[in-house]
Amino acid sequence: MRRLLDLMLREDTDAVADLWAEHGITEFPFAAGNSPRSLAGREEVRRYLAGFPQLCDMREVHAFTAHRTQRPDTAIVEYRATGRSLRTGKPYRMDYVVVITVEDGLITRFRDYWNPLANAEASGTLPELVASLNSEVAR
Repeated sequence: MRRLLDLMLREDTDAVADLWAEHGITEFPFAAGNSPRSLAGREEVRRYLAGFPQLCDMREVHAFTAHRTQRPDTAIVEYRATGRSLRTGKPYRMDYVVVITVEDGLITRFRDYWNPLANAEASGTLPELVASLNSEVAR
């Protein structure tokens, strides 16, 4: 996880995607609006991450804490990322909790719990997120 975050700080999203197993799964349980709830496989992760450096200038990772689980291949990691939204110029501050499972040195499952409201506020897409939530409720 530390390697992944170091690569994100360097904006090397291809190297980040290379940390995934070919068929590794990524899940975003708190995703809302147009954000994907899951990604299937390394190449889907690569496509998802490709635009991140144009959206966010992630500068620092704070409060990194890793928790062991009863499974030796799984850990829970908490951290805070800070930086700046390149779309709005607003500060970016996101608290994350990640449950990560690794097999043979590659990520097989990555559950990323982040706040879609904080992300939408920093990126200037809060009105679109609210509109998409309203349309979901109306259905």
